[in-house]
Formats: sequence, C-alpha cells, structure tokens
Amino acid sequence: MSLADWLLAKRNLKTSNSFNTQDIKIPEGIWVKCDKCGLLMYYKALNRNLKVCPQCNHHFPTSSQERIIQLIDHDTWQPINDKLASNDPLGFADQKLYGKRLKDMKDKTGLQDAVQTGLGSIGHMPVAIGIMDFRFMGGSMGSVVGEKLTRMIEVATKKKIPAIILCASGGARMQEGLLSLMQMAKVSSALQKHNREGLLYLPILTSPTTGGVTASFAMLGDLIIAEPKALIAFAGRRVIEQTIKEDLPDNFQTSEYLFAHGFIDLIVSRTDLKNKLVQILSLHSRTIV
Repeated sequence: MSLADWLLAKRNLKTSNSFNTQDIKIPEGIWVKCDKCGLLMYYKALNRNLKVCPQCNHHFPTSSQERIIQLIDHDTWQPINDKLASNDPLGFADQKLYGKRLKDMKDKTGLQDAVQTGLGSIGHMPVAIGIMDFRFMGGSMGSVVGEKLTRMIEVATKKKIPAIILCASGGARMQEGLLSLMQMAKVSSALQKHNREGLLYLPILTSPTTGGVTASFAMLGDLIIAEPKALIAFAGRRVIEQTIKEDLPDNFQTSEYLFAHGFIDLIVSRTDLKNKLVQILSLHSRTIV
C-alpha cells in the first residue's frame, strides 16, 4: 500500500459512522472514579481493596455490613438487639414526619437504626462490637443508637471481653431532642463500668465523626484509632471561627492534625485495620493473664 492510499484509508476510518462511541452502553456500577486523585477503577477491584483507593489511599464510605465482613472472622458474627427500633417519641416533624423519615431509611438501608451491634471474633479472639452506619440519617445518635451501644457494652462487661465501636456520625439526632443528648451520658457510664473491670475499649473513628459522638464515647478509649484523613470534630469550622474570632488551619479537623496534637493514638488504614486490632487484642490478652 502506498503512503497516499494509507493516508486515505486512515481518513476514511476517522470519518466513518460504523463506530460511534455514543452508542456504547457502559453498565452503571462497573467503574468508579476516586474523588481525590481521579483514578478510574473497576468497582470490584475497589471492593477487593476494602474501598480504599490503591493510588492515593483515599477511604471511600462503606456500610456497617461491609465492615462486619472486613473485620469479623467468618461465621462468628452474632447480632445483638437487631430488632430494636425507634418509635418517634416526640412526634417530631420538619420537612417530613420523623416516623416517615425512619421508615424511608429502613427501606433504603435494610437497617433498623444507625448502628449494628453484636458479638464476634477478630483473629479468634472474642469481642463485642458496635458499628455505626452513616447511610442511616447521617449516623445520627438517637435513643436506639445509645441503647444498643449501652447493651453491647454491658454484654462485653458481663462476658469480660473487649468492646469496640466504629464511629461514623453527624452527632446527636435532633428529632429526638434531649433524649438523644442523654445517650452521651448513658453510653459513657456503661464504658466506665467496663473500664473498672480492667477491660479494653477501642473506639475507631471514621469519616465523619462529629458532634455528641465525638464529645462522648468516641474519645473515651484506652487507645483511640482513626482512619487516615477522617473528619473528626465537635462543632463546624464556621461556628468555631466565629466564636474564637480566629482563622483555623485547613486540616485542623483531620486525623493527622489530631494525632499531631495528642487527641488520637493511632492512624490506621482500613486495609491494615484488622491486623492492627489482632495485635492490640493479643497484647491485651497477654497483659491480663
């Protein structure tokens, strides 16, 4: 083929309508783009890496059910109080009735409320664990969340096993008013009794952990662990800056900033979390023997 014929064929290929990229249908959920670095990933590959970007280590949101699979030894999960659900004690209404909002969240997530609690093993060591789920009303802490966590801690104290809470929350649930704020003291009281028995408590702070959760059980651990780049705060940036009349650093509510200032003890990637928990639990079990 001469150079002229090759150039003509190439031009015809470019102008041909036999291959139209607009006609290609890519199924949803096959590819996902990292919000931080822009890496385009096969969704199943991202799931295999526990929803952590392999290029920049960005931690994607994950559900409580996925957390159970990631952390708890296979076939050892036993849910506690999984039927416990809120019943709108105040008859609260904003843009939507609170009772209707709860029903919508239950239908959407398959959960009864914003936390799952249960017993299981991590590295063949028994634990009691509560896993908050941000999908359910922003992981907000209502009376059911507080009650389930309190009962879980009481079971851990009775069985003399470590307690773990994975925190993911926007704070107290405004639709339950004072009843929500009371959960801060209730859960903290249960943790105090757990501590008196010399038992281990590990809070794991994921993004976001804010409000009344940060102000109570998220900061009461023997070791406070956080995921990288997690948003951890009590109040929002604007509220704090308006209160103290000062500008704050861009990263002041991140895991890294809090670690540098002594608020948390460890920053652990999700991909390493189970191995790190096995190390901590094993060390603690040797200490109390």
